[in-house]
Amino acid sequence: MNQLKILEPFTLGDLQLPNRIVMAPLTRRRADINNAPTPLNALYYSQRSSAGLIISEASQISPQGTSLPKTPGIYSQKQIEGWQLVTKAVHNSGGRIFIQLWHGGRCSHPSLQPNGELPVAPSARAPIEEKALTAQEKEVPFVNPRSLLTTEIPEIIAQYRQGATNALEAGADGVEIHGANGYLLDQFLQDNSNQRTDKYGGSIENRSRLLLEVTQAVTEVWGSQRVGIRLSPSSTYQDMYDSNPEALFNYIVSKIDQFNLAYLHIVEPRIKGSHDDLTEKKLQLGVKHFRPLYSGNLMTAGGYTRDIGEEIISQGYTDLVAYGRLFIANPDLPKRFALNAPLNPYYRPTFTGGNEIGYTDYPFLSIDKLAKNII
Repeated sequence: MNQLKILEPFTLGDLQLPNRIVMAPLTRRRADINNAPTPLNALYYSQRSSAGLIISEASQISPQGTSLPKTPGIYSQKQIEGWQLVTKAVHNSGGRIFIQLWHGGRCSHPSLQPNGELPVAPSARAPIEEKALTAQEKEVPFVNPRSLLTTEIPEIIAQYRQGATNALEAGADGVEIHGANGYLLDQFLQDNSNQRTDKYGGSIENRSRLLLEVTQAVTEVWGSQRVGIRLSPSSTYQDMYDSNPEALFNYIVSKIDQFNLAYLHIVEPRIKGSHDDLTEKKLQLGVKHFRPLYSGNLMTAGGYTRDIGEEIISQGYTDLVAYGRLFIANPDLPKRFALNAPLNPYYRPTFTGGNEIGYTDYPFLSIDKLAKNII
């Protein structure tokens, strides 16, 4: 029997991956009071080190970038030391991990911001859909954010650069720039949230400027082959919309292609946040759309099963498949895929916040189950 393509080794820039199965970035909200990773987080990631690549949960690049309580940052020394626990545990277990760089922008609340200030955004427009989560973990409507001054934007870029530098010190194998899901970089890209009239607003070229300047800064720290970017061209999560998304994202992808990155990570249209989006969409901007437009490695995420992931790799539409919910519940997911073994069901109420329950206590495949499967 031929080995599944998804289980084949893959060369990602100058990294050798044992398989094409990626652990997707997953916000679990289990950082400490300093927004630093803990030994519990190190255990969680090390349990999943058989992934070809782990992409960490989103990690804010500054206090202002905080979007949710108990999420890890990558801007302080304590956070760097926390991430060192994680990367050491992953490497000791034979894994590879990229840290995802994040700024929440308008998707925040004053209780999470320095001195209780307003969150910042390209324009003073709050998301209408979804809710903010306060520092006290109460769901409330989003507040209208403050529009960033043009003179403040270089500091945002500098924070991404410093976050990339800190990730290097933390021992990561690379970084992913979070340009998806309605957070700051995505807010600049799409014209329902970006109504600026300066050089960062208006035309597609102007709205793409911040993402490309951040990419330039981060690749100057890491080199292009250790940097990925995540985009969600079809997602409406957190009230995102563009008047001409195909033209916008075709332009962005063509520009990203010139960086020769480790990969471009596309969230498929059927995913909205952490849920399946079952509404009909006229526009399907997934990897099948972008494959002819992008010459580098493509990664896709979006509720894949083993067989559908195998199919899309075999068809040549993607090089890597990222799994989220399946990796939450199955720390040994590549082994289960190899044996076509039963999967643990995931338990959604423990996805974000809490302790080891629903985090590090999902069982590995037992020897008894292995024997039954082989027989």
